[in-house]
Amino acid sequence: MGVRVLVSGGSQGIGRAVIERLSEDGYQIVNFDLKPPERLLPGEQYFFVDVSNEAALREALRKALADGPITRLVNNAGIVRPQPIEDITTDDLRAVIEVNLSASIICAQALMPGMKASGNGRIVNITSRAALGKTERIAYASSKAALHGFTKALALESGMHGITVNAVGPGPIATELFTRVNPPGESKTKRILETIPLGRMGLPSEVAHIVASLLDIRAGFVTGQVVYVCGGMTVGLAS
Repeated sequence: MGVRVLVSGGSQGIGRAVIERLSEDGYQIVNFDLKPPERLLPGEQYFFVDVSNEAALREALRKALADGPITRLVNNAGIVRPQPIEDITTDDLRAVIEVNLSASIICAQALMPGMKASGNGRIVNITSRAALGKTERIAYASSKAALHGFTKALALESGMHGITVNAVGPGPIATELFTRVNPPGESKTKRILETIPLGRMGLPSEVAHIVASLLDIRAGFVTGQVVYVCGGMTVGLAS
């Protein structure tokens, strides 16, 4: 059996692009998602999982690991719930944290023994440029900023075992999720496009390329980093 990788939220958007790239690269893929993919790719195994349900997530991890260790992890599953501060409820905050942060920690925890045994584990957390700040993204930005902290803390804790932990922060990427919360033609969507130095939306495949690079066994000296795939948008914020 080849190298196994777990991708959460792998049935659409960035997660699907990641799985497509990893399938091409020859990985054996475990896809955790509420929605099944339109078709399974070579080497892909799909599990119906609600990652916000801790008991269900831990059971799915147990079943997936029964087939052997998983030494690559892409924590991609996420939800947004865009709202101004006045409208956020504790239920909203809890829901976003459970999916975006808690599930990522639980997955890493479950896979850690196999990664330690391999001596070359790789974890990539999909965060967001919004972690640097974005209006009506209080819960989402907070959860993604927390994921940055998790990335750096776990990188320090697991480095002695040859495990690298990094984050990839996409900027505006042409996915179903982006379109749903930023409808085409709206003034706020136009403003976003105007702030991208490269003058276009990013592609899911461009995010997948960076993820695949960080998962590679040859990327063993990069850890604790946040790589923004944002068309230069984070640079523009500093100018």
